[in-house]
Amino acid sequence: MTAESITSPRVDRIPWAAMAGIIATVTVFAVAQGLTYPLLSFVLERQGMTSGLIGLSAAMTPLGFIISASFIPALSRRVGGGRLAILCSILAALTLFAIAWMQDVWAWMLLRFLLGFFANPLYVISETWLISLTPAPRRGRIMGLYSSIVSGGFAIGPLSLGLTGAEGWPPFMIGITAFLFCGLIVLAVAPRLPGMPDEGEASVGGFFPLAPMLLFAVFTAAAFEQILLSLFAVYGAAFGSAEERIASLITCFIAGNAVLQILLGRIAERFGSTWTMLFCVLACLACCLLLPSVFATWLIWPLVFVWGGVSFGIYTLSLIQLGERFAGQALIAGNAAFALVWGIGGIVGSPATGLAMQLIGHQGLPLSLGLLSCVLAVLLMARRWRG
Repeated sequence: MTAESITSPRVDRIPWAAMAGIIATVTVFAVAQGLTYPLLSFVLERQGMTSGLIGLSAAMTPLGFIISASFIPALSRRVGGGRLAILCSILAALTLFAIAWMQDVWAWMLLRFLLGFFANPLYVISETWLISLTPAPRRGRIMGLYSSIVSGGFAIGPLSLGLTGAEGWPPFMIGITAFLFCGLIVLAVAPRLPGMPDEGEASVGGFFPLAPMLLFAVFTAAAFEQILLSLFAVYGAAFGSAEERIASLITCFIAGNAVLQILLGRIAERFGSTWTMLFCVLACLACCLLLPSVFATWLIWPLVFVWGGVSFGIYTLSLIQLGERFAGQALIAGNAAFALVWGIGGIVGSPATGLAMQLIGHQGLPLSLGLLSCVLAVLLMARRWRG
């Protein structure tokens, strides 16, 4: 089913209030998610846990994303998108409360899995709402704005630890409050939101053969983000770079992620989403090739800024193409499949690249990311060649 089978809202009648509510919901959720990763890692490190166990604990959240994805289309039809989003917000808040209360690494394995399981439907439902409400002529800039604001939310999460510290209940209360606030926002804007699309029949598994290239693009974007965030410190240490400089470079990477999405969305509106995605992939490849030679120079700063923008831009452009090509149940199944593949990319990318760095040295990081870029570039060019 294609996007032409559903009527887009007129450009002069865009439901801005509903769209603002959707973006605000996911942004607040992103703040809570961005807070939990470093917070729980700090707590486990104080408890003397090994880095391997800390990493395994962190992997439980994307595992929850993966497992929950296949249930979302059916649950949204049965329960309704608004009710499901509110329910997931409450359950996520209760799960984080249990994490704060128990402070046990083995209990956290299950609880962090549940946190991902409950968080994922909110992302999927919100992106489905947003794509359904966005008129085609403005899809690029609106999805770019969405990606930029949500990225900013993820960045604010860790920064909030500077205000509360990483000990006791205060940082957990920020996350719990954020989750509950999401439910209140959805409740407030629910009358203006469309129902979940019900045209046609589609499942997460059935979506894979419909858009394998798009799913690989999402996998690539997820792998880029997780690999850079988790292993860039290891790469920088091989150059003798100070921890403060590496942390600043990661912040610059995240800033590029947040700042450049609107620009990429506008470019997609003018030149097409496929050509813009190919530009992003080739720019990622260029950054991989240039990284070793510029790491010790001032050029590393603009490089990681652009790298952050174009690597996450692959996901933004995947969302745009999803809205261009699919509607109805295929749209929500596609969003759920995106979440599933994002979780796989988050789990697989870092260990595989870490193994490559162990086998061939620190240059295994740009080589691994460059290989992903090459494969996606070939797929995109083959698609354009087929017309």
